[in-house]
Amino acid sequence: MVTGAGGFIGHHLVKQLKADGHWVRGVDIKYPEYEATLADEFELLDLRNYDSCLQTTRGGMDEVYNLAADMGGIGYITASLARIARNNILINAHMLEASRMNGVARFLFSSSACVYAGDKQVNADVIALREEDAYPASPEPGYGWEKLFAEELCRYYLRDYNFETRIVRFHNVYGPLGTYEGGKEKAPAAVSRKVALARDGGEIDVWGDGEQTRSFMYVEDCVEGLLRLMASDYREPLNLGTDRLVTINQLVDLISEIARKRVFRRHDLSQPQGVRGRNSDNTRLKQVLGWEPKIPLEQGLQVTYLWIESELRRTRRVPVEYLSQAGD
Repeated sequence: MVTGAGGFIGHHLVKQLKADGHWVRGVDIKYPEYEATLADEFELLDLRNYDSCLQTTRGGMDEVYNLAADMGGIGYITASLARIARNNILINAHMLEASRMNGVARFLFSSSACVYAGDKQVNADVIALREEDAYPASPEPGYGWEKLFAEELCRYYLRDYNFETRIVRFHNVYGPLGTYEGGKEKAPAAVSRKVALARDGGEIDVWGDGEQTRSFMYVEDCVEGLLRLMASDYREPLNLGTDRLVTINQLVDLISEIARKRVFRRHDLSQPQGVRGRNSDNTRLKQVLGWEPKIPLEQGLQVTYLWIESELRRTRRVPVEYLSQAGD
């Protein structure tokens, strides 16, 4: 079963599980937005309610991938602390207990790099974050704190009930079929939208000075990592991301090159930009899974940009003269 199956990563995960020959139940408060689900069953349920969690974990599920979450880009998660924390604490606590009560064999919790201590992310040239760098605890307010608490809750369920849990910490996942506007989109999607809507030689807004750094992982790599971790015997939190650090300004330049447009950056210092630098240390990932994400950023961004441009073109929001030559 995949919770959050109407969302970005969850939808891609359902597709891969089906391709691998599994029977899949998807659950979310909404259907996938951009294409139909391939799940054998899809239930529209609010997982903040315990009864809904009991209902959807019925039937002897082998594996539960708990990806359901109230989340979004930096603007959203810094503006909705109470709402995000409350919603996600309810989802995670109820899903853990319902899965245990209904005899689920393995439960994977999707955590986030937002759990990492803020004082380790104050420089753009950040030292890659190891799993133990989440303590002493000082995560991002709201979203980071509730993720870190849910990690601990997974550990308690393993210790007290011998309930098999897996914990993955995502580092900036991007790709097609994801939110690209409305306030909940992540940086690669937001920049792709802005570049697609800009004329050649035009300007786009960039939040902050653009020198903040991140690493970005393509969604296909993310899904493969999830499947590998679920199949493993590793029970501690594990980074899942790339270790290639780029600035947001460099991200803009990469996407502009893909679009074959000359785009100027207009920096808005009044907008939130998150921690100064964040990168994934993949040492343990390689030790545990014998694998790490491999899809180059340029390759993943091209697929992502072309999909977003096509969506904007489909709704006639991109004038013909603004279209890129990226697909030529």
